[in-house]
Order: sequence, then C-alpha cells, then structure tokens
Amino acid sequence: MTPRELLGVADVPGGDPLRLFRRGRDFMIVLDRNELMSTRMNGSEIALGTMACDRLAGRPAPHLLIGGYGMGFTLRAVLERIDRAGRVTVAELVPGIIEWARGPMAELTAGCLDDSRVTLRMGDVGDAIRAGARQYDAILLDVDNGPDGLTRPANDGLYSARGLDEARAALRPGGVLAIWSAAPDPAFARRLARGGFTVDEVRTRARDNGKGAHHVIWFATPR
Repeated sequence: MTPRELLGVADVPGGDPLRLFRRGRDFMIVLDRNELMSTRMNGSEIALGTMACDRLAGRPAPHLLIGGYGMGFTLRAVLERIDRAGRVTVAELVPGIIEWARGPMAELTAGCLDDSRVTLRMGDVGDAIRAGARQYDAILLDVDNGPDGLTRPANDGLYSARGLDEARAALRPGGVLAIWSAAPDPAFARRLARGGFTVDEVRTRARDNGKGAHHVIWFATPR
C-alpha cells in the first residue's frame, strides 16, 4: 500500500488542528482520527451544491453562502450551475485550508477561488449569517460531520434553535438552507421543522460514482 504523506497542519480557532495527507494522487483532511473529507469521497459534497442550485432554478442572479470551503467540491459544483450574474460568498474559518487550496491542492482547486463571482470571507460562517439579513438565496453548511460542533464546540450554535432562526432571517423569501451530514439525525430534522422550515431530507452516496456510504443533506425552506 502506498504510504500516507503528511503535507501540513492547520490550526482551527477554538478547536483541534487539521492535518492534510496525500496518498498517491488522493488528498485527505483529517481531524484527530476522523477523516473529514477526501478526494475519493466527494459525491455528497458535489450533490450539496448541485441540488441546492436545482432548488433555485429560474432565480436571476442568485447569491449563495457556502460555509466552509473544504476541498472546494461544493463551490465548483455551484459555479457550474449558476449564471454569470450569480454570486457566491465562501466563509472559511481556517486560513490553512485556503493555503492548501492554493498550494498542494492547486490543481484540484482549478482556480475556483479566483472566479469573479466568488467572494472569500475568512472567518466564522455564523458571523456571515448574522450579518446577512435577507441577503442569501441559499445557505450551504458543510463545516462539521453533522449537526454538531465536531470541528470545534462553537459550531454547535449553528444547529441550535437560535442558529436556525438566524439562518432563516438571512434567507431571501423562498430561500434554501442546506446542511450536510455524514449520518441521519432525526432529532435535528425535528428541530428544523419546529424552527419553521419545510424539510426535505435527501440521502446521497459518498462517491460520485454512486457508491460508498450514504450521507444526508437536509434542504430546509422557511414556511
């Protein structure tokens, strides 16, 4: 087996560090012993972007907020779907993630961060949500392995009743809140419904070839 090579360590404000590994042509971002993302398992991250855009079909010049960048699969999927008048704000908390995107993973990044439709906002996506009253047509969250603060405890607030209220306030009428998860969470789905959202829970495969584990994406529309 090809050995795994450590390429870098990135500090997470308020959390444990992330590590970037490469094995052959594959990259992996790891938190402790948890593989948060990899180039081999990108199907559900792509689906997060494409399915959110499908729900915005026909909207002129949509504005989407993506939190966090990860390996850019969701961002690139969105850029392929929206028109030239659309806009995407990417909120990324960890500077090292962007350094890796422009460094060892530059070929994978494929210039998406330099697209004229993209604004990169370094910082907590929660701050971007709170500052964005009626600003976004869609908010796409993929900052943990599910609706809990795995990456850092402060992320718990994104999935709380108050955090969902803030997300709803940041959406334009008919907008969509999309949240990625590695596994189902019935309690969180109920919290979304109690928070005034109509919820569509979609299961999608981890790999873009339709194989691998099932992941979950909640698409929530304010009632």
